[in-house]
Amino acid sequence: MQKIIILDFGSQTTQLIGRRVRELDTFCEIMPYNKFPKDDDSVIGVILSGSPYSVHDKEAFKVDLSQFIGKIPVLGICYGAQYISHHNGGKVEKTDTREYGRAHLQWFDEENKLFKGFSQNSQVWMSHGDTITALPDGYKPIASTADVKYAAYASNNSPVWAVQFHPEVFHSVEGSLLLKNFVVDICGSNQDWSAASFIDTTVEDLRKQVGSDRVILGLSGGVDSSVAAVLLNKAIGDKLTCIFVDHGLLRKNEFSDVMHDYECLGLNVIGVDASEKFFNDLKGVSDPEQKRKIIGRDFVEVFNAEAKKIEDARWLAQGTIYPDRIESLNITGKVIKSHHNVGGLPKEMHLGLCEPLKWLFKDEVRRVGRQLGMPEHLITRHPFPGPGLAVRILGDITPEKVHILQEADDIFIKGLRNYKVRLSGEEARRVLAAGIPARMKDGEIDVSLYDQIWQAGTVLLSNVRSVGVMGDERTYEHPVALRAVTSTDAMTADWAHLPYDFMAKVSNEIINKVRGVNRVCYDISSKPPSTIEWE
Repeated sequence: MQKIIILDFGSQTTQLIGRRVRELDTFCEIMPYNKFPKDDDSVIGVILSGSPYSVHDKEAFKVDLSQFIGKIPVLGICYGAQYISHHNGGKVEKTDTREYGRAHLQWFDEENKLFKGFSQNSQVWMSHGDTITALPDGYKPIASTADVKYAAYASNNSPVWAVQFHPEVFHSVEGSLLLKNFVVDICGSNQDWSAASFIDTTVEDLRKQVGSDRVILGLSGGVDSSVAAVLLNKAIGDKLTCIFVDHGLLRKNEFSDVMHDYECLGLNVIGVDASEKFFNDLKGVSDPEQKRKIIGRDFVEVFNAEAKKIEDARWLAQGTIYPDRIESLNITGKVIKSHHNVGGLPKEMHLGLCEPLKWLFKDEVRRVGRQLGMPEHLITRHPFPGPGLAVRILGDITPEKVHILQEADDIFIKGLRNYKVRLSGEEARRVLAAGIPARMKDGEIDVSLYDQIWQAGTVLLSNVRSVGVMGDERTYEHPVALRAVTSTDAMTADWAHLPYDFMAKVSNEIINKVRGVNRVCYDISSKPPSTIEWE
């Protein structure tokens, strides 16, 4: 199978490059910067990613360019562009001000394939502290912006192109076209990779990985672990045993609802009520990172206990996807936050780790789920954090606080599901392209707010109290914050502009029906700088 190799120099958007390439129905592998595969005839092109380092830093990642330059097409992005220039004798220097944000591209080489079909003044996204001030011999500029003279350049003699902006991010409006020009027109991709081919390849790989061993899978109720379970079930059948742990931090009625869903999928599922253990171990703990670590530790302990009851269990499967891992540890070794599914398993667990979805983004997982024929309500389910409501309660965790949050959250989520919005034109086409189930009539569709939103949830500010008045009495109770964001991959997200009448109705219902809450707020911060979850 043809493939593009993406060499990772530590950028947090490296996987977005991979996602864009896969959207072009082209298989790609993301590898550490120093692990380019030798003697692999299936490689049709190489992309060098960005990096948090400068090419002048002592710890900067370096690669032997002679492995591929002059042999197959190469595209350098940001650090990759600067590294190619620097390595070949060009000049890369610090700028007085960091070049970050929107810029508008002027390209001036009409014969250059990289900008085929591009508009003049196309918006691109810059994010770098250094800039190229002189190109090496044998290279020519092909585009610039108002502040960046060498926004893009190419080799006169070899199939090498480089850009100092990030075509993979949403804010580079024609970035996908640039990548298509490189992957399809320049590298010659046959565009034969799809969700169906991913399933076939993954099922085959799973059978090779686990053989005749028994596998246990940690189910959470979310789309990731559910798709992983169906994939494994397709690969090894009754050799899969699924375990769904109720840590007491799930949404209202979630345990029973999800168990019913899994029975309908024909999965062998064991339900474990471990809520008492989790509540005891979390008692008095307020630090977010410590809460995550305790939940991760207890999760492993519960699984270890269950695994001992299952004969021949040799593997633990998880629905870990890429955003879980990129926010936990990148190639530079810098931790952003820990994730209970990330970091390997303790030796005493005696189980190998199986992660069939670890290179996929959420929207790709959903496409795989649809290809597998899974029910739509499972596929469109919003992401939910592994530590559950523990990271949506600011402060220590108690059963009483969890109950308050469950009730408020249930009102919010049900409201989003029941509120319908009529869309037309570009908005309607975008929703349909995302695979959201809706039927178009007279150029319009009706969809719920829930289906338009990437992720929604409620946060309990349990360490804060606010004054209120209910009837003739003064109250001193907790505020809750509603959070709803739009996104395509969770790497960036914007707050959802919910209708005022919906917000008013939900706020009123929460305050009237949920004892312990007397104030409702709405979070209007985007990611970055804020994360989707509060903890």
